[in-house]
Amino acid sequence: MTKDYILDLMRSNKTVLTFKDVVLLWRESDVNFVKKKINRYVKAGKLNAIRRGIYSKDKNYDKYELATKIYTPSYIGLETVLGAAGITFQLYGQIFVASYTTKEIECDGQRYVYRKIKDTILTNQAGIESRDNYNIASPERAFLDVVYLNKNYHFDNLSVLNWEKINNILPIYGGNKRMAKMVKMYYEADKRDLIQ
Repeated sequence: MTKDYILDLMRSNKTVLTFKDVVLLWRESDVNFVKKKINRYVKAGKLNAIRRGIYSKDKNYDKYELATKIYTPSYIGLETVLGAAGITFQLYGQIFVASYTTKEIECDGQRYVYRKIKDTILTNQAGIESRDNYNIASPERAFLDVVYLNKNYHFDNLSVLNWEKINNILPIYGGNKRMAKMVKMYYEADKRDLIQ
């Protein structure tokens, strides 16, 4: 009985697969065989080539999953999370990702904005939630990342933040005094708004 390789891909819970994912899923050591098989599936329309070395089972893939596959390690965060949580009211069409590099790319009609975060911060899991096939920052972690990356930033609604969580995550930024000062300033502004 011959192995049904496409069936293995379709059974995977991932909507986006890298070449490495496919090699591991098929347990094939012959990378040339894997390349040829993938190319046949793409030409036959059974697999969608999104970007070099990145594929999806169909056009309805998870864009957050793709965002974190293009550059790894990475996680969905920054303005994407802040907007979804109601901390900023500005709507962005882009997906913002914390990564080891700063780049803007367009892939399959979607714009992805990668912002470089120091490796020790990027790989620290404090305030990072694991979803189906990608990682995403909590609102508190996204807030801190934005403060870390920007000297001055306007937040529209700080009342949804859990300041205890913020203070628990803050040490991963290495005792950055400017950041601690900014967090304190935002905290005091939030408390003033609550009193009024």
